[in-house]
Amino acid sequence: MPGSIHVHIVEGTRLRVDVVSDQGATLALAGDLTDLEPIVEVGGTLEANPALRSNLWAHAKTWYAARTASNMDALSLADPAEQKAALKLADDAKRFAEKRADAYAKAAQWIADVADDVSSLDVVEGWCSSCFTKAEHRKSNRPAGQLAVYVCGGCGSPTLPCVAVGCTHMAVRDRGAIRVPQFCAEHRHDISGFEKAQGTIGELNDYEEYLQYEKPDLNRASKIAVGSAVAFGVAIPLALLAAPAIGGAIGSMGIFGGFSGAAATSHGLALLGGGSLSAGGLGMAGGTAVVTAVGASVGGALGASVSHAYLREDRSFRIELLRPGKGGTPVVVANGFLTDGAGEKWGGWRQIVDRRYPDSPVYRVRWGSKELRDFGMLGGGLAAKAGGVAVAKGAAALGTKAGAKFLGNVIGPAMIATDVAKNPWHVAKTRADKTGVIVGDLLARTDAESYVLIGHSLGARVMVVAAETLGTKPGGPRIESAHLLGSAIGAKSNWDALTAAVDGVVYGYHSTNDAVLKYVYRTAQIGETAAGLTGFTPASPKLQNIDVSDKVKTHFDYQDSVNLEPWHATG
Repeated sequence: MPGSIHVHIVEGTRLRVDVVSDQGATLALAGDLTDLEPIVEVGGTLEANPALRSNLWAHAKTWYAARTASNMDALSLADPAEQKAALKLADDAKRFAEKRADAYAKAAQWIADVADDVSSLDVVEGWCSSCFTKAEHRKSNRPAGQLAVYVCGGCGSPTLPCVAVGCTHMAVRDRGAIRVPQFCAEHRHDISGFEKAQGTIGELNDYEEYLQYEKPDLNRASKIAVGSAVAFGVAIPLALLAAPAIGGAIGSMGIFGGFSGAAATSHGLALLGGGSLSAGGLGMAGGTAVVTAVGASVGGALGASVSHAYLREDRSFRIELLRPGKGGTPVVVANGFLTDGAGEKWGGWRQIVDRRYPDSPVYRVRWGSKELRDFGMLGGGLAAKAGGVAVAKGAAALGTKAGAKFLGNVIGPAMIATDVAKNPWHVAKTRADKTGVIVGDLLARTDAESYVLIGHSLGARVMVVAAETLGTKPGGPRIESAHLLGSAIGAKSNWDALTAAVDGVVYGYHSTNDAVLKYVYRTAQIGETAAGLTGFTPASPKLQNIDVSDKVKTHFDYQDSVNLEPWHATG
């Protein structure tokens, strides 16, 4: 009999979802939309499978998000340009939720079909390319002629032996009777090595050795050999979806209801892995929920797989040791829009860092060169065919009504007029979020006791995400202080995850004169106010706003005009 999946709204936002395997086994889950883990109403042989529970609950939540999507908020906007952009984003969000719901349903049905009939005799042991743990894998009794399928005893993901000669690891098994080579995470270059991915890196600038692969990329070779991009890309999302650390938590992104608190901090890899949206993968939904992309696995193999995936997207990423220091707390800096200082080693940070942290080793994060360049070229191209970024920067610096009109009415709408997956502003913002996850995971692997994080513009966004990501690792390095200059991130949010990761204070330096944040950011974010313009809300003893409007007249004045606040502990 064919399997099936059904979702029901029980009452209000309470959901019930059930799956029936092709052998007739049933699993039914129920819970409120905000529940991180549903309760099991009907269990049996499928109940103990984490991958199935995770995908099934994810399907229920994204199905609900698509069904209840509304454009009422967009219609309430008075400005016609903002309303049009908001309506497009709402429509994109609905279609995105529908696509994700379908993907989760297919994954859940596939897992249910193979998990309800496994052998107690045909068992192999090996590293799992889904949950990155060493576990027993039991063979599923599938119809004759199909490629073999095993079920991981750790996470419940369908697997099969890696086809690399002499390899004893297990690859992720995609659904269907495919007959193409499949390789484990080591031979796919999802991670540098199963055991290596669990390890530490010593000092931060040792990260490159840690990221070096131990095995050849046989998956790439096989794709070249068959001459087309076969279904390998699907295996990565399934691996991420199946990881037991993910649970069923879905929905912290704005496009899935804007959850905060526990729901937001438990948003897992399910929405984040597996390629770009434009390429049809699960993609990076963006927003600050990316903070917990690696969840409790920061510094572990699951976190390593996310970092490797993102680094393949951003070839410009690197961390440079600017100076070794004399024993102070290590400082990590990151630049943002039009301040990346290409060709200048320090990126404009030397003077401001020397004044406050003269004895500290200093590291600079280089990231998103393509995204930041595309973002800048858009503004420059609209300003004039000649002059490029310099023209856009000059207009932003004017702070006049003419400059404001140019920035708000010309560049701003262009940032949101195209498809979200290709939009230069949203791509750059998402790249900042991804980079923050990478930085947080790498910091978690070091031997340092604490760090100071400093960022400007989108670089400040990188540091917010890095701090929150690092904060999910128990016993990992702490953040001594964070200095966020002209932050290109929404002013109003729940900042508990940020302040909890910091022993001292997070300082938000803001200027009401910042035309880039006042006009471009606000328009691109459909009316949202940037923290770098008005300060973070709500403020607290551990999150203090520093108004530098008297010193900072443009988005590009922070490094030359601001003195970083002295450190002090908070209770």
